[in-house]
Amino acid sequence: MNPPVLQSYIAGRWLGQTSAQVLRSAVNGKPVAATHAEPIDFGEAVHHARGAAPALLQLDFQQRAARLKALASYLMERKETLYAWSAHTGATRNDSWIDIEGGIGTLFAYASLGTNELPSGNLLHEGPVVPLGKQGHFAGTHILVPRAGVAVHINAFNFPVWGLLEKFAPTFLAGMPCIAKPATATSYLTEALVRLIDESRLLPEGSLQLVIGGTGDLLDRLEGNDVVTFTGSADTAAKLRTHPNIVRQSISFNAEADSLNCAILAPDVTPDDEEFDLYVKEVVREMTVKAGQKCTAIRRALVPRRHLDAVADRLRARLAKVVVGDPSREDVRMGALASHAQQRDVAERVAQLREGAELVWGDPSGFTPVGEGATEGAFFAPTLLLSRDPHRHDAVHDVEAFGPVSTLLPYDDLDEALALAARGRGSLVGTLVTRDPQVAAQAIPVAAAWHGRLLVLDREAAAESTGHGSPLPHLKHGGPGRAGGGEELGGLRAVKHYLQRAAVQGSPTMLTAVTGEYVRGAQRHESEVHPFRRYFEDLRVGDSLLTHRRTVSEADIVAFGGLSGDYFYMHFDEIAAKESPFGKRIAHGYFVLSAAAGLFVSPAPGPVLANYGLDTLRFVKPVGIGDTIQARLTCKRKIDRHKKDAKGVGQGVVAWDVEVTNQHGELVASYDILTLVAKRG
Repeated sequence: MNPPVLQSYIAGRWLGQTSAQVLRSAVNGKPVAATHAEPIDFGEAVHHARGAAPALLQLDFQQRAARLKALASYLMERKETLYAWSAHTGATRNDSWIDIEGGIGTLFAYASLGTNELPSGNLLHEGPVVPLGKQGHFAGTHILVPRAGVAVHINAFNFPVWGLLEKFAPTFLAGMPCIAKPATATSYLTEALVRLIDESRLLPEGSLQLVIGGTGDLLDRLEGNDVVTFTGSADTAAKLRTHPNIVRQSISFNAEADSLNCAILAPDVTPDDEEFDLYVKEVVREMTVKAGQKCTAIRRALVPRRHLDAVADRLRARLAKVVVGDPSREDVRMGALASHAQQRDVAERVAQLREGAELVWGDPSGFTPVGEGATEGAFFAPTLLLSRDPHRHDAVHDVEAFGPVSTLLPYDDLDEALALAARGRGSLVGTLVTRDPQVAAQAIPVAAAWHGRLLVLDREAAAESTGHGSPLPHLKHGGPGRAGGGEELGGLRAVKHYLQRAAVQGSPTMLTAVTGEYVRGAQRHESEVHPFRRYFEDLRVGDSLLTHRRTVSEADIVAFGGLSGDYFYMHFDEIAAKESPFGKRIAHGYFVLSAAAGLFVSPAPGPVLANYGLDTLRFVKPVGIGDTIQARLTCKRKIDRHKKDAKGVGQGVVAWDVEVTNQHGELVASYDILTLVAKRG
């Protein structure tokens, strides 16, 4: 029976009926699916994506975050469909969990980031506002807006689900349509994912298109406001980076390439320490999870020369327990490589590495995976090598076998270890296993120049550590040099990659109008109605209240000291205070804060439901006994999160700018108050 033909999703329809390249199971070599032979009109695909932008931007940051959350929930409920397809890639259940639920978890993470950290609307005020004139009438700031372009994501074969979702999430949140091209070898799993996304009907049409097969003339059709991202080999990244159209139009290009990541066992760790076993466990895990097919896997294991034999013995003992074969079997701990082509590639690269290294573990000739039909699969034995002279063995720092392969590299002191780590010429991630904080303080600043992420692992962190090879949505994923020189993830940093930054100059009033945030010095709206009495819909940015005054007395300072327990000498010791730079006793800063609240708070029940924080608090000038303070409260920013409470009443977030001044009109305290404000209902 002929395998099903995979289809591309282009311009709102599924394309492809005729079989082209047959894709085989990594487990038993049987046909799983086939790519389609029909050509893709990439002009139509790009035109369709550009046409999708208006519909995407009818949703604001907050609404797109809500769609991501809904999509994540939808996919999580249907994840078993993806697990069934993932089994053909040679992945164990745990491997598939990293790919499938890790990818869905990234959707949840970016939904949360968008909800908590992005405004309503489609403009992000980056700030700060910088005065550009002496009289306060001219200032400048930075804004971020969605690019009027298309994102093209070219992904690797090792994470068919996570690879698409970790790029799609920030792209969609930024309001940019994307065209995704998965690696062909495992594209059947990505196609299953995109079918579920399409069936959800949660995305505006054109938000996501899928390319099965080659990219044809797609890159030739892009323009200067588009973005291209790539995950895969360093060689392919270099070719794409120099594509004539990408160079000619200065198209933003971000690469995350495979790298020769390392793990360093620090000199302070002995075979009797818990950290010694943590190191061994981490190396074996990175060799065997996803059969070592991770861009973050440990390729170079750096160990003190005096502990080389001990490390090798424990690695051999742990590797001997790894059962390799059909991942559907309960006893199997490592599955197959993703394809037979990958199997051949890893074998060739191991042969290159063995020209300057000896075999510590792994017998390719005597290796037999377990399971029916597994001998026809793309399995490869876990292989541990040893390069006794890593300074002369260039291949170990240049050649990557993208499979269950790692090489031991001995060193004599920490400086030598760091020098060997740098021989990788740029890595996605490195791990330092140490007990000594001083070792970490010495090593990490040096290693950071060549790494995108660094894990310091000890017994304290081990209980919660996500491990060497786990990129996290909130932290940068990428690295310098060979690793591609790009960045993905990193929280909102990833969203900003798909936004255009622009500097804006003008009067405070004009900057307020552009950014949607009150800028000090802008026109305010004075009103007889206290701003705290206005519902969310009725508040305008710039609504402002100037309070009555309060003169600070010695009794205030004494009373606040008694309440707070703060008897710092500047508040109570007349002699010491006179000898201080202030020359007098001063009020507690938090008294000034509290007194200002007493000036502007409207005490009766009303639309303001809760005060949940302060931002940017600064005590600018001291307040002494006899000084008179006054506060100005101004609506600075409104964020509609489209949420309701348990009673069905809608809520929004309002940030208030607070300026506290003294009798001379001088600023003494400055901060933002964050409140929940009810809607009319």
